[in-house]
Amino acid sequence: MAMSTKAINLASFSSVFPSSLDKLNKPSKGVQNSFWVPRIPLVKAVQSPAESDTGRWAKQRRPQNADGDFFVDHTCIDCDTCRWMAPQVFTRVGGMSAVYKQPTCKDDRLKALQALISCPTNSIRTEVPPPDILEAQKTFPIPIDEKKLPGVYHCGYHSSKSYGASSYLIIHPDGNILIDSPKFTERLARKIEELGGVCYMFLTHKDDVADHGKWSKRFCCDRILHSGDVEACTADVETKLDGNGPWRLGQDIMLIHTPGHTEGSVCLFYMPLKILFTGDHLLMRESGLDIVEMYNRYSVGTQLDSVKKLLDLDFNWIMPA
Repeated sequence: MAMSTKAINLASFSSVFPSSLDKLNKPSKGVQNSFWVPRIPLVKAVQSPAESDTGRWAKQRRPQNADGDFFVDHTCIDCDTCRWMAPQVFTRVGGMSAVYKQPTCKDDRLKALQALISCPTNSIRTEVPPPDILEAQKTFPIPIDEKKLPGVYHCGYHSSKSYGASSYLIIHPDGNILIDSPKFTERLARKIEELGGVCYMFLTHKDDVADHGKWSKRFCCDRILHSGDVEACTADVETKLDGNGPWRLGQDIMLIHTPGHTEGSVCLFYMPLKILFTGDHLLMRESGLDIVEMYNRYSVGTQLDSVKKLLDLDFNWIMPA
């Protein structure tokens, strides 16, 4: 599955933070770098009031869905997972996702099933049990772009503990790296094992740790998290980064401290493929690059200063959580 992309010119970088213009100095006129980023327009999900409703109504089909087999129920938390995984099928209506067009071909159906499997709240359902669900499960982890980004996968199986955040897998000759935590399932673990397992589990920040303990136990991998984001549930991580970095993971991976969204947010720069894994520090919306101030948990000003750090990096792709 290749995520759709959009070019952004860094010369107009400050224009994508309209509510923070007074906090971010414009880059010099000579900056004309362009890069490509996956269009994943939203970040943290907001719990719907319907999620606390344990009655039948919460699991019923939303009326905004198109007629047909696939539908989204009222427990949707608007995390956007299905809308970027299967944009041909899902859209946003009334503050939640909904099916606007039933899949009409095999590829669209597969993407809809992959979104169903990845939905963190199991809010995507079908009127009839899908006979091909096992085949869809076998496709995870999904190559992001086998030609441009070989060995980089989207894990799927988003966790409600991480508000629906994405996690990724890098296949690396010195040991594979799992970036942030998907929901733990033995089925996904076996597929990752077939790809060489996990040597390191890099946690971008404290929000997206989800089932890190289960993954660590399954693969005996070393977990990496900045000490500024260590909490009771992550007190036993094997490697706690201290200070401002940057740090190296082997010869071709750089870890960059980018505080702001949280105190200990860290980005991973995979230099061979020029990919920047940003957690919730920086992402792409239809209007351009964004830091999503409403979900800031530490300091907006600090986050903007951290964004400036990235301007000197030679990256072509952003992979946000």
